[in-house]
Amino acid sequence: MAKFQARPRTILLTGFAPFAGETVNPSWQAARALHDEILGGHRVVAVELPTEFEGSLRALRKAMRETNPGIAIAVGLAGGRNGISLERVAINVIDARIPDNAGAQPIDAPVVRRAPAAYFTTLPIKAALAALQRKGIDAHVSQTAGTYVCNAVFYALMHAARRKRMRAGFVHVPWLPEQARRHDAPGMPLDQVVAALRLITLTALAARADARIGGGAES
Repeated sequence: MAKFQARPRTILLTGFAPFAGETVNPSWQAARALHDEILGGHRVVAVELPTEFEGSLRALRKAMRETNPGIAIAVGLAGGRNGISLERVAINVIDARIPDNAGAQPIDAPVVRRAPAAYFTTLPIKAALAALQRKGIDAHVSQTAGTYVCNAVFYALMHAARRKRMRAGFVHVPWLPEQARRHDAPGMPLDQVVAALRLITLTALAARADARIGGGAES
């Protein structure tokens, strides 16, 4: 008799479509590179979200229903930042400096009505920080995911995950080197971004509790 093989649990990775005049978005390129990879017995499913307030939340909810993930990590672009940003907190506000790809530009609007002011990530971000630093990958804990579509997706993800036994959170990645040169800003090669996301995911699978190491900021 053939042995029964359990279906791998799912890791949901989301990235965003290009926005603000860019032709590529490294968040989606990196997530897509990990699609169908098996990490710790879990299968990665990568989903591209539109860079739109309403559209991204619809696509996120659909992906959550279809994959029922054990871990969900949303990935976005933070052009101008150094290295990998491990986001600590999502806030329940949209305050768009620029329109999204659908032309919407909400000001001081909630992500979810009658919901808490904020949610903390449930990813072991300090343990992930230590793992990234050991591999020589530039990374830091970030205290803000902004008030644009990235934060909206982060908040909606944590709101959806609040009663589930799963780890979830948000990671910002920098521009690719070719984008960084145009903007005179920091960048990171795609293969290093992919390696960082793989390591963050493996850490989330392995760490029973987060590490107690410094990662705060004075301002």
